[in-house]
Amino acid sequence: MALGSNTKFYETPNHPYQGERINEESGLLDRYGLKNKEELWRTQSTLRSFRREARSLLGQTEPDAAAQRARDQFLARLRRIGLMGEDDGLGDVLALEVTDILERRLQTVAYRQGLGNTADQARQFIVHGHVTVRDARVTRPGYTVDTAEEDHIEFDESSPLADDLHPERAGEQE
Repeated sequence: MALGSNTKFYETPNHPYQGERINEESGLLDRYGLKNKEELWRTQSTLRSFRREARSLLGQTEPDAAAQRARDQFLARLRRIGLMGEDDGLGDVLALEVTDILERRLQTVAYRQGLGNTADQARQFIVHGHVTVRDARVTRPGYTVDTAEEDHIEFDESSPLADDLHPERAGEQE
C-alpha cells in the first residue's frame, strides 16, 4: 500500500489546550528554530518509538542470540547518531529527552558549528541548498546527523556563502 498524503508520521497531543505544554513547545520551537509544531511532534514520536523498542528489548525474559543481536544493532544505531555513549545500555534509552534528538538535527548542528548566526538562518541556508554533508547537498533541516558526519558539514563550494567575506557571514568575524 502506497503512503497517501494523509499519512501522519507523528502523534498529536491528546489535549490540544494545555497552557504549560503549549508554552514548553513554543520555547522548543524558538530554541531550535523549528518551522511548526508538527516538526516537534514528529521528533517526540521518534523518541517514543525508541523508548518503545528499548522496553520491548528489555522485556524479553530469555534473550537468545537473535534478541542479543537486535539489542546490539539498536544500541549501535543510537550510538551512530550520537544519542548514546559507548558505555550506555538499553536502560539509558528510557532517559532520553526530546532535546537530545533535536540536537542531532542538521539545522541545530549547523547552527552550533557557526554556519548560521541563528538557528533560523541555519535552516534557511540548508533549505536553499547552501549546506553539504560529506560533499552531498542536503536540503532537509530535519536530517539526522551521524557522529561521523559532524566534521563534514560545510557550505557548498559553489555557494556564494562559501566566501568568508559574504555579508551574511559577517557575524563570524567579530
